[in-house]
Amino acid sequence: MPLIPEEPQIHEKAQGPRATPASGRTAPTPRPVPGPRPAAPPRPGRPGPVRPAPPAQRASRDTAAAEPGSAGPAAPAATPVAPQIQLIPATPDGALDAAEEAVDLLLDSGRTPGDVLVVTTGDPHPWAAHELSFGDAAYWAQHDAGDDVFYADAAVADRAASRAVVVVALNGGPEAAAVTALTAAHSRAGALLIVCGDPQRINSVLGAGV
Repeated sequence: MPLIPEEPQIHEKAQGPRATPASGRTAPTPRPVPGPRPAAPPRPGRPGPVRPAPPAQRASRDTAAAEPGSAGPAAPAATPVAPQIQLIPATPDGALDAAEEAVDLLLDSGRTPGDVLVVTTGDPHPWAAHELSFGDAAYWAQHDAGDDVFYADAAVADRAASRAVVVVALNGGPEAAAVTALTAAHSRAGALLIVCGDPQRINSVLGAGV
C-alpha cells in the first residue's frame, strides 16, 4: 500500500524561542528625570523618553529667582556693636599726659595713627593749638587726610569723623564739656573708648546717658 505523504509537522524547536505573551511582560519602571517639573509617566508596557519641562517654564523660574522683588529669606540687619570702654585714673593736670601714653601704647601695639582721635575738655592739645594757628581750614584738612592722630577740643568733637579708637582727656573744663566730649567720643569710637580722668567723675557722666 503506497504511503501517503504526511503533512510536514512543525516542531516546537523550529519556531525559535517562544516569546512571552504581551500580557505576561512587565514594563520597566521609568527612572525619574531631574528637572524643575517631571513629565507624565509613560503608559505601562510602552516605556518612552521623558521630555523635560518646556524651556519657557525653566526660564520663568530663573527669571523669578533673579528679580529683586522675588520672595526669599531676608538678610538679618546688622546690629551696631558698642565700643569697649577703658578708664585710666588721672588728675585733671595729668589727664593729657595719660592720654599721650595711651596713644603711644596704641601705636606700639599696631594701631595706625589715622585710627586714633583724641578729645580734650580743658586746654587744647599743643598739636591742635599749633595747627589752628594756620587757620581753621588747614586744621580740618589734617582731619580729612586721616593719616595721623587728630586732636580736637570737646566743643568741636562732634564735627570729627568716627575712628577705631577715641581717647578722651578730662583735663579740666566745665562739667558740660565732659558730657559733650564723652557723648561725642562714645558715638565715634568704633572699637575702643579710652577715658583719662577722675574715675568717679567719669562714672557719673557715663551713667548719665552715654
